[in-house]
Amino acid sequence: MLVNTEQIIEALFETIQMVSFSLLFSAILGIPLGILLVVTRKDHLLENVVVFNVLNGIINIFRSVPFIILLVAMIPVTRFIVGSSIGTAAAVVPLVFYAGPYIARLVENSLLEVDPGVLEAAEAMGATPWQVISKFLLPEALSSLVLALTIATIGLVGASAMAGAVGGGGIGDLAITYGYQRFDTITMFITVAILIVIVQGLQSLGNILAKKIRRR
Repeated sequence: MLVNTEQIIEALFETIQMVSFSLLFSAILGIPLGILLVVTRKDHLLENVVVFNVLNGIINIFRSVPFIILLVAMIPVTRFIVGSSIGTAAAVVPLVFYAGPYIARLVENSLLEVDPGVLEAAEAMGATPWQVISKFLLPEALSSLVLALTIATIGLVGASAMAGAVGGGGIGDLAITYGYQRFDTITMFITVAILIVIVQGLQSLGNILAKKIRRR
């Protein structure tokens, strides 16, 4: 049986849901972690070797695990949180644990690009660490942060497709169920084309936003 338009639209909607919620929760987790990785490192605003080493180690562990393995390993946690290991909602949990540390690293890299002289000037004016972070560090890195989140979003699109291997729903599930298991070449082509369009659209949007921010 060939896949129909309604199934494609439903799968696309599921993918958008997965990526949107995963990005939201991953950003809530990853952005603060990225900021902490920067400000607690040696010779920075809130130098704390213990906190930095612990966070750095935890993030490295999660970043070292391939997503397909993390997806399976997280099944008990996923069941505990959402009550099931299958479906769109269940796929969000491993996606957050995958993307959160990834975003933390991207945020760390973006913030480290900020000219140290800007932060030193802020401290010289008597700004508190929080003021330096919120008024100087983040605004200076905003354009780079937008591109970082764009990269993370595109990574989530690819990972969400991979989640279809364990019944996560979305475009990936459609590609595996129909394109691979039923040897439906047309469906496989359509799903790949949809993913390419999504990625191209996201990258273009991210580039435009980052460019506008740089001009301010």
